[in-house]
Amino acid sequence: MRMNKQNFLKAILRKNQLTIGSWITLAHPAIAEIMAKSGFDWLAIDLEHSTITVREAEELIRVVDLCGVTPLVRLSIDDPVLVKRVMDAGAHGIIVPMINSKADAERAVSLVYYPPKGNRGVGLARAQGYGARFNDYWQWLDRQAVVIVQVEGSDSVKNIESILSVDGVDGYIVGPYDLSASLRVSGKFSHPKMVSAMEKIYKIGRAMQKPGGLHIIEPDPKKLRRHIDEGFRLLAYSLDIRMLDVSCRQGLAEIRESGRKV
Repeated sequence: MRMNKQNFLKAILRKNQLTIGSWITLAHPAIAEIMAKSGFDWLAIDLEHSTITVREAEELIRVVDLCGVTPLVRLSIDDPVLVKRVMDAGAHGIIVPMINSKADAERAVSLVYYPPKGNRGVGLARAQGYGARFNDYWQWLDRQAVVIVQVEGSDSVKNIESILSVDGVDGYIVGPYDLSASLRVSGKFSHPKMVSAMEKIYKIGRAMQKPGGLHIIEPDPKKLRRHIDEGFRLLAYSLDIRMLDVSCRQGLAEIRESGRKV
């Protein structure tokens, strides 16, 4: 693990400046390297909606880290063993799904940090230089680890202020599909219920100076620009499989529309 004095993403979040990352769901290291060298500030290795194993996640974390980009892991569940394993592998932080209450947020933070700040068990792996840089890692962790909560349900909207008030929560990301489903308007992002929920989340986040945003699933630069203009500062732009799929389909569609045979 690169023991930088400052985590680039942590510094941006503290200043509430714009940061753009993306999602990795395919386990091949080449994909992580390509995305890391494309200009993203951070990359989230997805353990919730993918078949990536912890062993594969370790390799992806290493690739992203060595490319100078912040590696995060989106958990499948706030399990203490899972958090220990990905943080010990060198993740710079975690993205925690389905945070619905202040207690959920406090638990997420406690899983990342060693006592007395948290409850994480102590071990020696890549993050700690396999034991050679444990003291350096302890100091780095206390100042530079990142915890992002996902706002994905009606309860999380109701409790958003108390969730964001938790010390150690660095920012939030809205899961638009899960949130819309929770509001019983699945996929209808312009529905009044969804619009109202997003406005409340953003208003409270801005008042509390907590950077936040959402996961823009489709690789649409216009949508990205719109959400930047709306004031969101922590944005996830698409994911590997959607960028690959859209690129293939658009290229072939343009050829077919021009009348040329493929």
